[in-house]
Amino acid sequence: MRILIAEDEIEIAKALKVLLERNKYSVDIVHTGADALDYITVSEYDAIVLDIMMPGMDGLTVLRTIRERGNSTPVMLLTAKAEIEDRVAGLDAGADDYLPKPFATSEFIARVRALTRRHGSYTPSLLANGKTQLDCNKYELIHNGKTIRLNNKEFQMMELFMRNPRHVFSSEHLMDKIWGLDSDADIDVVWTYIGFLRKKLKQLNADVEIKTVRGAGYSLEEIKC
Repeated sequence: MRILIAEDEIEIAKALKVLLERNKYSVDIVHTGADALDYITVSEYDAIVLDIMMPGMDGLTVLRTIRERGNSTPVMLLTAKAEIEDRVAGLDAGADDYLPKPFATSEFIARVRALTRRHGSYTPSLLANGKTQLDCNKYELIHNGKTIRLNNKEFQMMELFMRNPRHVFSSEHLMDKIWGLDSDADIDVVWTYIGFLRKKLKQLNADVEIKTVRGAGYSLEEIKC
């Protein structure tokens, strides 16, 4: 299950990311409405958590925009405002849930679970490319009955590739999507994890591979016989 958090308070965003990852979710975080819209445009999510009060484009504007584009991904709004008028405005804009700050982490997780269950019929737990599958619940790659376990970062990277076959991702994009905009990790970590995934795909004799596109990045491609 993949979640997008759009929250301009960096420490809150980081804390929610850690909380969700402990509960086996893959998480992207952004801090502006414009970045949220960009991520939603190019990626698929099982749920989106939007803070209303973000700089520039606010959460309600992001929500209205994606609904106008036909995106039905469940959205939970976070806000420091608790007035009934604000809740009505959010629900009228297309929100599925509304959580005033401050909130208990247990309630936040329970609400995210409810959102992803609601969306479950639209998002398969198994992603497939060729005969290679990715189990999004077990974090396993599968090919011809053989399975291999992925760690959290490997899974996030493989999920991105499986959802976007043949799309070329730059190292910078992978860094931002998987390690986050505020990570202190060196960009070489991307190459390291590409290596981990290539090794595991080879161990499975999978029919897909991660190819290097010189000067551009990496792409998941089917192996031609």
